[in-house]
Amino acid sequence: MNRENKRRSFEKGYYRNHPCDESFTCRQCGRLVTPDGAGTQHRNHCPNCLASLHVDDAPGDRAADCGGRMEAVAVWVKKNGEWAIVHRCARCGKLSANRIAADDNPMKLMSLALTPLGQPPFPLERIEELTRLMGGEGRME
Repeated sequence: MNRENKRRSFEKGYYRNHPCDESFTCRQCGRLVTPDGAGTQHRNHCPNCLASLHVDDAPGDRAADCGGRMEAVAVWVKKNGEWAIVHRCARCGKLSANRIAADDNPMKLMSLALTPLGQPPFPLERIEELTRLMGGEGRME
């Protein structure tokens, strides 16, 4: 990349309209991440651990001053059935959503999707009592 193209890539909003074809090393797991295999021209997280960096205020603007590590905390399904990863910044707490990529770790994605079932907001020992309080019989057979 020559000097002029490199300078242009740091202009505000450059990555909103241009592909990000640069490789990077994940700050969480240390894996070298390349744009190949992502199925998109805008690679924004590690396909291995799903971590990202807080570099954007709006997608592609590279205007965030935080620079903290964005941890994958959940997944959600859009109206069209496409999955997205919910990231939370470990430094400032900002939440953002990113589309999954074709080469993302499927076990990590499923683990995020199943986390609420494995860690409900109430003790499982009380499920019969809670069901009874809601008008059900509360027995598990």
